[in-house]
Amino acid sequence: MPYDPKRIEGPWQAYWLENETFRAEVDPSRPKYYVLDMFPYPSGDGLHVGHPEGYTATDILARYKRMRGFNVLHPMGWDAFGLPAEQYAIKTGTHPRLTTRRNIDNFRRQIRSLGFSYDWSREIDTTDPAYVRWTQWIFRKLYERELAYLAEVPVNWCPALGTVLSNEEVIDGKSEIGDHPVVRLPMRQWMLRITAYADRLLEDLEELDWPEPIKKMQRDWIGRSEGANVRFRLTNAPDSGAEDEVIEVFTTRPDTLFGATYMVLAPEHPLVELITSKEQRGAVGEYVERTQRKSERARLADAQEKTGVPTGATARNPVNGQEIPIWIADYVLAGYGTGAIMAVPGHDERDYDFAKTFGLPIVEVVAGGDLEREAFTGQGRSVNSGFLDGLDTREAESRMGAWLEEQGLGERTVTYKLRDWLFSRQRYWGEPFPVLHHDDESIALVPENELPVTLPELEDFKPSGKDFESPLARVGDWIEFRDADGQRLRRDPNTMPQWAGSCWYFLRFVDPRNEEQPWSEEAERYWMPVDLYVGGAEHAVLHLLYARFWHKVFYDLGLVHTTEPFQRLVNQGMILGTSYRYFDDNPNDDPEASARPYAASEVTLDGERYVARESGVEVKTRWVPLKDVVFERDEEGDETARHPDHGEIILEQVIEKMSKSRGNVINPDDVVAEFGADSVRLYEMFIGPLEKAAPWSTEGIQGIYRFLQRSWRLMMEELPDGGDRLRELADGDGTPEQARLTARTLHGVTQDLEEMRFNTAISKLMVFVRDITKDTAKNTAQDTPLPRKAAEAFTLALSPMAPHLAEELWKQLGHPQTLAYEPWPEFDPALLVDEQITLVVQVNGKKRGEIGVAKDTAKEAIEAAALACESVQRHLDGRAPKKVIVVPGRLVNVVV
Repeated sequence: MPYDPKRIEGPWQAYWLENETFRAEVDPSRPKYYVLDMFPYPSGDGLHVGHPEGYTATDILARYKRMRGFNVLHPMGWDAFGLPAEQYAIKTGTHPRLTTRRNIDNFRRQIRSLGFSYDWSREIDTTDPAYVRWTQWIFRKLYERELAYLAEVPVNWCPALGTVLSNEEVIDGKSEIGDHPVVRLPMRQWMLRITAYADRLLEDLEELDWPEPIKKMQRDWIGRSEGANVRFRLTNAPDSGAEDEVIEVFTTRPDTLFGATYMVLAPEHPLVELITSKEQRGAVGEYVERTQRKSERARLADAQEKTGVPTGATARNPVNGQEIPIWIADYVLAGYGTGAIMAVPGHDERDYDFAKTFGLPIVEVVAGGDLEREAFTGQGRSVNSGFLDGLDTREAESRMGAWLEEQGLGERTVTYKLRDWLFSRQRYWGEPFPVLHHDDESIALVPENELPVTLPELEDFKPSGKDFESPLARVGDWIEFRDADGQRLRRDPNTMPQWAGSCWYFLRFVDPRNEEQPWSEEAERYWMPVDLYVGGAEHAVLHLLYARFWHKVFYDLGLVHTTEPFQRLVNQGMILGTSYRYFDDNPNDDPEASARPYAASEVTLDGERYVARESGVEVKTRWVPLKDVVFERDEEGDETARHPDHGEIILEQVIEKMSKSRGNVINPDDVVAEFGADSVRLYEMFIGPLEKAAPWSTEGIQGIYRFLQRSWRLMMEELPDGGDRLRELADGDGTPEQARLTARTLHGVTQDLEEMRFNTAISKLMVFVRDITKDTAKNTAQDTPLPRKAAEAFTLALSPMAPHLAEELWKQLGHPQTLAYEPWPEFDPALLVDEQITLVVQVNGKKRGEIGVAKDTAKEAIEAAALACESVQRHLDGRAPKKVIVVPGRLVNVVV
């Protein structure tokens, strides 16, 4: 029978599962290798073909390392709490638990269909009460170490979703999910003191084998800055009675203090309301309200456009006594530094742009630039700076820091961009906090023997819509109760963020069924740290930073023996989809309007909006799902994509991230059904280096499928009755050429797998299949029988990447057991050295042929072989050559 993945793959997947082929146990006699995928969230959409890319890479490494003798831990589980399941519950009335269970079952089915070698005995789910128990136990430890606390802080509040959102969940002032308006409001929330670990999080990056861009993102997020705190006293706040108030600012350039010509407060700064004059209250209030509708990310992104309002108050510059105005502006954030800045427009780009916009003074205090054109932000000699004049920047910084401390006007300090982690969510579908609130506002922890605190059953998951309460606040008999002494207690109505469960799952994997502790010391000491962690770069400053923080807390508690959880990190690139777009003139999506379609060639970009070229009317981008696109091929074979209902509209092809809204998602179920799991696995690794983005191509996977067919036919032959059998194989190593090709292939594939160059490893296997039965002397295919040794070596080398086909071939080769733990094939290094070399033969500098000679052939013999060539004899035409030039290892030039 021909190669048929449907016949092969299902039975082998069932075999691995039934026999627990990939189950791992602690074994101190063997070296370990812990390879981990970033925890997937089981969404309702299931996998698309981009998701398995990282899973395939880790699986190849897991299978390869087992064959190299390592004890491999390769687990899988589900990061299953989160807002999407809750929003689905609100829309449909389906309990999030049911939705989550259904999604997990679908994800598990899809992942198993691709033949990944996970140890399914270790499967975990963050919503499982047995897992929640230990997440809550960890929160207890954080609270006991004073790393968890309640505080009133500005948050991103989404009234429609009824919850706080992280900065990353807010885009252009609206929620990422649902596109609802978001406002900034102060709320009492649980916080985690990640700032206590800022220096260690920064310093320990150096020891990690991580991509440098990820390290830089974490360094920038932590944002360590050395400088000075400086105190400015209010001098004119006539309507507040606050003349004795002091505004403290942090600056990294205290040497420029003489150049501070105005101050800026964050709109959320507590002094804003107090110091604003009566004349400015309307403008300030309106600006504060407008800022509340923008996330911090949006405020930083919009820093190019300078906006602000004066408060009407002034403060005194402590070094020269000048009164300077106090403004509010959204480019200053309440959570960074003190939420206030001294503005030195001569030597800070943002302050310069702001001063130019609003006509504020610009003073040079560091020589070296042209302030008529731009701010000078470099170092130089202090000018117009009193006692600092003539000093270079470093000396001036030191001198000013000392002067501020002597005068009691400030002090040298270190600050961080990193802020404490807001850890509350006003949601139902999350881990309840293991805390109890007393009437006197004191807090008690739920005793360990009463964990887990589980969620009450609800039928209505909508936010209450009042007082920022979560759905849990409505469950009276759960939220409030009396203890054995009759004292009234109140549970916390909020839940933990989705990040909580993913901060420590890699540790639970090492001992997932332990009921006495989250993990045992024996399992942690054997398996940790994770040797290879693979996932998307989008998690650089959230999950990865949070997980490192928790791990360091565990280290301080004596619960782990390593200071870092993930030794090596690899970010896989994105597999892109092909989208097809057009435009129409109904930008407001009016259902009553009749929209005219436009091709991309009829549209142009005008600022931030698209308009029709001829009429100038505004148009909006529309997408045609891939399944609906009408493809037209002309006589020359060129393909055109047309709109299904408007054939005159040629669709524009766009290569971009796969998205349901774009209609460009490829379901792996469909691809597996047509080409098989091994084809999907090989194609995802073959389309380019793992870390690079690449577009999906159906034509490309067809080529991979043909390679697997050739691999099957290399060893199997079809019988007249439609069956198949193993071809007759030659004994031993085969011909010298076959032995060398086998050795070169094994050497190259081994090196490529060690360096995770999966695309080139597959290329080498393709060359092997093409050339192994070719008689190089006669240059004809299928002229030399396949040696058994080469057949077995190829099968083993193929197995990490195409395990189903390899297992079946291994069985046909007469081996009754799975090849999963077979030793990786060895080769003789001496065979890597070519005994034969090919030399180009030229006549008067032009190539006329080639000759093959032994590597150590003497010069005289090479000359004789070249002169004996038929093509050379023809050009000599009976004449004797003037001379013969031999360039060792490269060519022979016969000069006539």
